Amino acid sequence: MRTDSSPGTDPSLGVLPAREHLPAGVGDAPVLDVVIPVYNEERDLGPCVRRLHRHLVGTFPYRFRITIADNASTDATPDVAASLAAALPEVRNARLEQKGRGRALRTVWSASDAPVLAYMDVDLSTDLNALLPLVAPLISGHSDLAIGSRLARSSRVVRGPKREFISRAYNLILRGSLQARFSDAQCGFKAIRRDVARVLLPLVEDSGWFFDTEMLVLAERAGLRIHEVPVDWVDDPDSTVHIVKTATDDLKGVWRVGRALAVGALPLDRLARPFGDDPRDRQVPGVPRGLARQLVGFCVVGALSTLVYLLLYSGFRTFTGSQVANALALLVSAVANTAANRRLTFGVRGRDRAVRHQAQGLVVFAIGLALTSGSLAALGAASADPAHSTELAVLVAANLAATVLRFLLFRAWVFPEPPAAAPLPVPGAVPGAPDASRPTYDHELRTGR
Repeated sequence: MRTDSSPGTDPSLGVLPAREHLPAGVGDAPVLDVVIPVYNEERDLGPCVRRLHRHLVGTFPYRFRITIADNASTDATPDVAASLAAALPEVRNARLEQKGRGRALRTVWSASDAPVLAYMDVDLSTDLNALLPLVAPLISGHSDLAIGSRLARSSRVVRGPKREFISRAYNLILRGSLQARFSDAQCGFKAIRRDVARVLLPLVEDSGWFFDTEMLVLAERAGLRIHEVPVDWVDDPDSTVHIVKTATDDLKGVWRVGRALAVGALPLDRLARPFGDDPRDRQVPGVPRGLARQLVGFCVVGALSTLVYLLLYSGFRTFTGSQVANALALLVSAVANTAANRRLTFGVRGRDRAVRHQAQGLVVFAIGLALTSGSLAALGAASADPAHSTELAVLVAANLAATVLRFLLFRAWVFPEPPAAAPLPVPGAVPGAPDASRPTYDHELRTGR
């Protein structure tokens, strides 16, 4: 059943297809595949899996699978996993010869046939009653990813002050550096739809603890919907996570992802809202799409560009004439203005046509130069030696007129609206999905890659 929130919408308007509500009890494949990544957990693995299995049997209304992803354990963990898989029909065992939680999740999720993929830490610190609320929005088609949050207002958490401080500080760093809006990147309790994972996972580079954060940041930047579930969480005092090393690796990951986003190196256009009916994608007669958001973004960028322009003009004016100072300041600020508007105002990512956009931006710059230079020439004709403050006032007025014209040219010529979106291919041919040349699951298990 399709959960379309816009009945009666004209299909010719290019509305993206809504997410599919996952049917219950169809076929032999499970609806949910819960992955438990483990490394040297021979003591806790058995009780954890049996407890999770009992909970799912008693409460989960769909078919399910539990997959133990062994990250090259050197103790008796492989034997415990094998015995659990033999004793419980819903349990499967996967062995990887290299460590890395991200590597384990990528390998198992990429090979799974379940439409909803989840994972949780082996210590089961999160109350299992949150599992159904976690995956329900994915089953219904409402959301693309779901995460448990220990930092939500209604969460109930028991843990030491050091871990509390590190968790909150890390999420504060993500908000400040990567503009992340999700509240808890590190909670080991997450889920994702398989159709989303097929497109998203190839873009995630990290294979360790930063895997979760990178996946969430890319999903959020691409406009996917992330559902958050408040959880009850009790710290595991026997956790083997190395806090300092993990924190260092995470900060390196933040720097790498932030730099890639800043230069437009990530092909997020292949993820831009491909999985649901988004009201922002609808074409309503008489209502230009995205106009309000673009105006706000353009005004913010324009205000900052004007400030930079005035500072540059004042600096250049100390050693050259007004016309040359105006041209140099306007040229530098125009290049920065075009780049900022391209990314922030009109949402153009990647390097495709970046040179063309800058060239068109320089044409717009030339028009602005003509307006401001003409204003300066008129001021020079009216006064032989105008005051510097008068020059600035004239330039501000001329720049306001140039700004209005620049926005109209940017919107209509440099960054025009793309044509209406065509219906997406049927599932199984998702744009950007890994092709048949990717290594098989068995190969990944053997090689650990």
